[in-house]
Amino acid sequence: MTRPLRAGLIAAVVTVVVDQAAKLWLLNVFEIAHRGTVRVTPFFDLVLAWNIGISFGWFQSDNPAAQIALMAVKGVAVIALGIWMVRSQAVMATVALGLIIGGAIGNAIDRAAYGAVVDFALFHIQIGGKTFNWYVFNLADVAIVAGVIALLYDSFVGLPAAKAP
Repeated sequence: MTRPLRAGLIAAVVTVVVDQAAKLWLLNVFEIAHRGTVRVTPFFDLVLAWNIGISFGWFQSDNPAAQIALMAVKGVAVIALGIWMVRSQAVMATVALGLIIGGAIGNAIDRAAYGAVVDFALFHIQIGGKTFNWYVFNLADVAIVAGVIALLYDSFVGLPAAKAP
């Protein structure tokens, strides 16, 4: 196994484990469902949101066929990203793909176990007496966004691909 692939697989596994551990702790130990909104800082709260849609709550549907379609699309995406990860020779790109894959799998586990993705992190700001909220998200979402940012960074400043002779 190559060094980049090993790093990507580790990133994927760590992402799934940390994401699922955080969600299980919040649901079963911290019992966030019974606490409502928990203020952590003046700009960050823990809340429980069941996301039946995709990223940022888009395409909300509790229709079983829609849920199956989302899982199928996610499965195809994970397979395609996995193939890309296996073929990648750049450590940063491979780790980024591992983060995206791990985040997708973490959210897919939620969808299979609960019928929705467990979201819990809420950033907000108050300006002029009006509160502006960001979307509620989870650690899998953070990994996906970090992976996409790392892929973009690598595409602009990473090592150029080796040229064929």
